[in-house]
Amino acid sequence: MTQQVMVKPGEIVFREISVPVPEPHQVLVKIKRIGICGSDIHVYHGTHPYTGYPVTQGHEVSGQIVQRGSDSKKFEVGQRVVIEPQVFCGHCYPCMHGKYNLCEGLKVMGFQTTGTASEYFAVDESKCTSIPANMTYDEGAMIEPLAVAIHAAKRISVVGKKVVVLGCGPIGILLCQSLKALGASEVLATDISDYRLRIAKDVGADYIVNTKVQDFGEALIKCFGADKADIAYDCAGNDDSINSAIRNARKGSTIILVAVFGKLANVDLAKLNDSELDLNTTMMYRHEDYEDAIRLVSNGKIRLKPLMSVHFPFRDYLKAYQYIDANRETTMKVLIDVDSDSSLE
Repeated sequence: MTQQVMVKPGEIVFREISVPVPEPHQVLVKIKRIGICGSDIHVYHGTHPYTGYPVTQGHEVSGQIVQRGSDSKKFEVGQRVVIEPQVFCGHCYPCMHGKYNLCEGLKVMGFQTTGTASEYFAVDESKCTSIPANMTYDEGAMIEPLAVAIHAAKRISVVGKKVVVLGCGPIGILLCQSLKALGASEVLATDISDYRLRIAKDVGADYIVNTKVQDFGEALIKCFGADKADIAYDCAGNDDSINSAIRNARKGSTIILVAVFGKLANVDLAKLNDSELDLNTTMMYRHEDYEDAIRLVSNGKIRLKPLMSVHFPFRDYLKAYQYIDANRETTMKVLIDVDSDSSLE
């Protein structure tokens, strides 16, 4: 079978290796779709702090089970699944208390361990979740980033709350939808790209504001009134966004950091303290977030298709990255088609 390998930043090769034989508690998945995310792009540019080379990528993935290990009982051959890419120890304090997304030795497929960018992938059946018949493989490959948004939306009760989302990349737009699906009364989305804001509005944001041309504080009051927002999510991840959230937050409200900062942040902690703001964070997801994501897409509460930008064949992986670099503002989610007619031999 064919496997993708990024041998160094900006250089991808394909190698032929044997189809893996699933261990007793594993299943063999024929990979169908892989999504490219912002962290993958950091690996491509050599700026991801926790990834070495060579590395096989692929952590946003959907596929079909084609073989079961001898002790595998959870799935049948032919079932369509998504894969949770977290590899955790199961023994540290977070793992023992149900928070394996915070595992002390957490590894993620495609970064610190082998990813799914191959025609077939053997994986523990516990990391697979089935997807319903009405869900496409394209949508399945977007369940992983949606689970990030779902987990963030569930960090605090949003029912009946007025919420602002700063930053309308894929996670920000998925978060806007997740908040509405989980009961937020009104959602304001901000960005400096009209293109991205239009998508946010199309999928359900009640208000959109381009903070490049409108003052965020004034827009916040115009949309929500003098009491402003109950919760602010920072999906942009820079000094401007987090400090804008802090400066304009209603006293006693909550800010949740979703984005990953690329460098040490310069944050106005005095203002944070003076306003007695709750600064919260969020990290990846757990299995229940996958289940919620699949349910909300399946019942039409969350739409993924508006975020799908373009497809590339498996062997055009490098061209996919080049496309993203050339079309930064208008690219949301690029999907790799790994469909193959290769046999199991």
